[in-house]
Amino acid sequence: MAYMRMGDLLVSVGLITQDQLQEALKVGKETRKRLGEVLIETGVITEQQMIEALEMQLGISFIDLSKAKIPTELARLVPKSLAKKHNVVPVQVVKDELILAMADPLNFMAIEDVRSATRKRVTPRIATAVAVDRAIASLYGDEGAVNAIEEMVAAEGRPTAASSAGPTTHDLDAESQSAPTVRLVNSILEQAVTMRASDIHLEPQEKEVLVRMRVDGLLRVGITIPKDLQEQVISRLKIMSGMDIAERRVPQDGRVSVRVKGSEVDLRVSTLPTIHGEKVVIRLLDRNVRLHKPEDLGLGGDDLAKYHTLLENASGMVLIVGPTGSGKSSTMQTMIRILNTPESNVVTLEDPVEYHIDRVNQVQINEKTGMTFASGLRSILRQDPDVIAVGEIRDGETAEIAMRSAITGHLVLSTIHANDTLAGVNRLLDMGVEPYLIGDALKGMISQRLVRRVCPQCREEYTAGEEELRWLGLPPHTERKLYRGKGCPHCYHTGYQGRMGVFEVLVLSRKAKMMISEGRPKGELMAQLQKEDFTSLRQNCVRLVLEGITTIEEGMRTINSTEEVPNASA
Repeated sequence: MAYMRMGDLLVSVGLITQDQLQEALKVGKETRKRLGEVLIETGVITEQQMIEALEMQLGISFIDLSKAKIPTELARLVPKSLAKKHNVVPVQVVKDELILAMADPLNFMAIEDVRSATRKRVTPRIATAVAVDRAIASLYGDEGAVNAIEEMVAAEGRPTAASSAGPTTHDLDAESQSAPTVRLVNSILEQAVTMRASDIHLEPQEKEVLVRMRVDGLLRVGITIPKDLQEQVISRLKIMSGMDIAERRVPQDGRVSVRVKGSEVDLRVSTLPTIHGEKVVIRLLDRNVRLHKPEDLGLGGDDLAKYHTLLENASGMVLIVGPTGSGKSSTMQTMIRILNTPESNVVTLEDPVEYHIDRVNQVQINEKTGMTFASGLRSILRQDPDVIAVGEIRDGETAEIAMRSAITGHLVLSTIHANDTLAGVNRLLDMGVEPYLIGDALKGMISQRLVRRVCPQCREEYTAGEEELRWLGLPPHTERKLYRGKGCPHCYHTGYQGRMGVFEVLVLSRKAKMMISEGRPKGELMAQLQKEDFTSLRQNCVRLVLEGITTIEEGMRTINSTEEVPNASA
């Protein structure tokens, strides 16, 4: 009944047609999704349009959950199972009235269930579905963490971590009744997955342990853990990931898989001794997230065509260039998937193996046993490979073996740390690789960075200032509109939502390869590339700014170059 009423309301205000309503109801029945969710996912209306219509027609106020401070005790009033079932979250109690944030305020069954469970009068408030999901994760995660911390403190420091590593994959939902230390660690992991964090940092301070999470490339402060519980929490993580809990003086690395909300997530765990104890960083890798196509990375237009040209080579080397955290591994994974055909023998050398790919022979580097990139590469050459992917070129020996492999009939993919494509050539030279070998082997390079996208929900237009025009390479006093996010509940008031790659794809011509072989200066090589219609990383970033995909502040933060932008067009 709630579905029809919302549908009738949206039809009455002219947001959807009767045909669109019937089609959405049909899809909702097949997918078991609510009407509003279907209409938004199919692009018939935006969530903001639906919220405004409900506000106007029902007189129900909107609540910005990203700004609301929800008391943790409300988690005891409305059970977590009930909140997740109906996608609602309690916000405030005033005497016998409960303020309830709802993505669908016409879900009368949810209101009745909450009223029965709390014995309070329920006053609904409209919130975005994403904001409700995050608030549920935050409220019940914080409440679970607080309860676990209280129990651990009450235990007066007695160890509560599991004594064995347990199953290979930890089901966090199934461990909800476990020891307090287990529940505390699980609540931190669950929040990170809900926030789509890429990393969790547990940082021992003098009087506490600070938990921070990296979301869209930037760290955000989370909960703090009492100093007395530091060893228990770190021991739990070390046990889960197969580390030695007695060793605290040297860095360690481990790995474990967890199941959260039905998703398999791989955790790469790293410890580092500091003056206040061991710092732990956890990298989260969602097995369900796969970048199968280069378009998913952000490649398009001429760069996409050049990308495919590089992969059409039967031999030679293709280098992916960029600093740590620029998305090089994702680009290589996508290239491997394209080259992974029944006719090809693809072998990878990785440290560590991040994603498992069917039919690809993936080799884990283990320097303790002598399995280095260089020794592994020598062994791979005796395995009749067609495509060799080397996770990273770190030294001259690996670089030279990889180059020689590339000129003897193998297609070699690898990554290298450098600022841009030409800096990648200089890096190889610094490692001692002969210029003629680089010129012969190298087919091309891809340099990349990750930039944050402007939030589509709060995107606004403004006129560029003189300093911005100068950075964009446009004449002074040009009337140019740019875009930025003013901040909204969808993006936690950051103005950004999600990230994408910005690329510099270089396919080396015969002339450019000859210049590299001859050891010509970088300036001469760049002049030649510009004659060949080369588009730099900075130029592509300028294009994204002008198209309103990212902001000029993000461009300036990401591209650390002060050179002028040639041929920047409006």
